[in-house]
Amino acid sequence: TRETGEPPVLGDSGVRPGAMTELAERIRSGDARALARAATLVENRNPRADALLTELFPHTGSATIVGVTGTPGAGKSTLVDQMTAAWRRDGKTVGVIAVDPTSPYTGGALLGDRIRMQRHHADPGVFIRSMATRGAMGGLARATTDMAVLFDAAGLDVVLVETVGVGQDEVEVARLADVTVVVLTPGLGDDVQAIKAGIMEIADIFAINKADLPGAAKLEREIRNHLSMSKRDDCWTPPVQLTVAHEGGGIGELLAAVAAYAQGRARKAQSGVLWRGRLREMLRDRLLERMPAAELDRAAEEVAERRRDPYTVVEEMLGRIFEKESGAS
Repeated sequence: TRETGEPPVLGDSGVRPGAMTELAERIRSGDARALARAATLVENRNPRADALLTELFPHTGSATIVGVTGTPGAGKSTLVDQMTAAWRRDGKTVGVIAVDPTSPYTGGALLGDRIRMQRHHADPGVFIRSMATRGAMGGLARATTDMAVLFDAAGLDVVLVETVGVGQDEVEVARLADVTVVVLTPGLGDDVQAIKAGIMEIADIFAINKADLPGAAKLEREIRNHLSMSKRDDCWTPPVQLTVAHEGGGIGELLAAVAAYAQGRARKAQSGVLWRGRLREMLRDRLLERMPAAELDRAAEEVAERRRDPYTVVEEMLGRIFEKESGAS
């Protein structure tokens, strides 16, 4: 320690007892450096992150989580940048989680969304974190939900989650966000027919961005016609907002629609998303830990050569694992 010059006493996990409690307190006090350190722990799936999130979770529930998703090239990052600027003018603090795709070939990610948000880099009321999907599907990274918990506990008023460009069925953001904004643009070919199978159903608000381009009015009519033939359980009809993000056009109306949907509505059960997601991860990781690497490699080779089928192989592996577990108990 600084006082004695002796090294800190560490627990069994290699972490000084109380370190995560101290880090949690710094995060709740608005310490941006502590939040950045915690975000790295969470994104890297560091075992210490669980202890930190345990400390922070009781202090969440105040932030409005807004998901922004849509087709590639729709201008989501520019729209998020303008939304952030508008909320800051209203005195709200904003956290941005920008999810970028990971290359399946190099394993790298550009993480370029923050380039469009450079004007906020010196604003203490804005915290931006780019994340790579690292192979996760659904438009989000594995740690996105935990990152939103961090931002919420840090006292940020709004947490914006920008997904990668998504297709029809990549709708995980709707399970995380309180309000989901689906961003579309004119010139989608078959327009609503091309995308309605999944992503159309998750929208609480539609934003037709680049509305200064030809076809915006046609796309708006098609969305409204689609909405007229469907009915939501909460009786909410998603509004359709026209925006021109690079000029700031329509941003005020879009934020008003977000506020209108969020006002008076109970928060979605992110707790269910959290525990189910964590359960899946823990089960997968612990099962893989119990399978010898050589056995996995041998099974993969046998399946690739069509000497065995994957269904039987998986059943046999699980059977052996559970047999060992029951014998040990």
